[in-house]
Amino acid sequence: MYHYVRDLKNSRFPEIKGCDVRLFKEQIQYIKRHYIPVTVEQVLDSYAKGGECLPDKAILLTFDDAYADHFTYAFPILEHEHIQGAFFPPVKAVTEHTVLDVNKIHFILASTPIEMMPRLLSELRSLLEMNREKYGLESFDSYFERLAVANRFDSKEVVFIKRLLQVALPEQLRRDLSTKLFERSVGMDESVFSRELYMSIDQIRCMVDCGMHIGSHGYDHYWLSSLPKDKQEFEIAKSLEFLDMVGADTKKWTICYPYGDYNDDTISLLKQHGCQMGFTTKVAVADLKADGSDALYKLPRLDVNDLPKNSNATTNEWYQIG
Repeated sequence: MYHYVRDLKNSRFPEIKGCDVRLFKEQIQYIKRHYIPVTVEQVLDSYAKGGECLPDKAILLTFDDAYADHFTYAFPILEHEHIQGAFFPPVKAVTEHTVLDVNKIHFILASTPIEMMPRLLSELRSLLEMNREKYGLESFDSYFERLAVANRFDSKEVVFIKRLLQVALPEQLRRDLSTKLFERSVGMDESVFSRELYMSIDQIRCMVDCGMHIGSHGYDHYWLSSLPKDKQEFEIAKSLEFLDMVGADTKKWTICYPYGDYNDDTISLLKQHGCQMGFTTKVAVADLKADGSDALYKLPRLDVNDLPKNSNATTNEWYQIG
């Protein structure tokens, strides 16, 4: 699972949490030494045959959010190495030149030096207090106690900011606060920044023509389980329209759940619309022989940081597992 793949040192946001293109090249060589890259089509064929026909140590590379990085850096490398990538564009960001709230948060954090984190938290405290009565909010300290739990990649303060602005607050307030902090931190018009951040429709069509897989990542990049069934239906329908527009396969299409989030309604709707496979953010090696008719809609993925970024590295525990 990849997100940002860029020349970090020479970018405007060197602190963004991404994979430097130099290390991406190294990781691709490591992958070629120890794994066998496969295509989405091979995975689907294998599942149809009981998971029997994939080579040992098969690996599929997935790229979330349709960043321009993917076209500029990842795609040429994959094309040169004859490896298919599976790319998942959020429709609204690409077609309407908005910036996903999750990306606004990324660049707010990338623009905030660690010594300035207390100031950002203080600003959030003030903004919550200003909106507390209007939205019936909890206190800042209550949110912090509940949400500030460090994970394997982020400090508790960073996790708190992400969870607060991604899901914990009412949607309109989340968007208002993210936009306010983004404009202050980045200082660029959202539509201009969007055109710089995401691939264009023509770039996505080019990748389709070159054999890359383009799948669904929703329309508005919502946590799907937070939506009623009719709104999930809208997200899926708009994604299918987009896939058709860029020339992607709409008969054997796939989805990468935004934030890895879905529920039973999601899977039911995906089956109705002919979706073949769904990718989560659960960290594990996928098992195509897993029991259950929904296994192919709940595929886990390893993160880019779970495999070495050194072409000569020895294999790690994930190699032993799968």
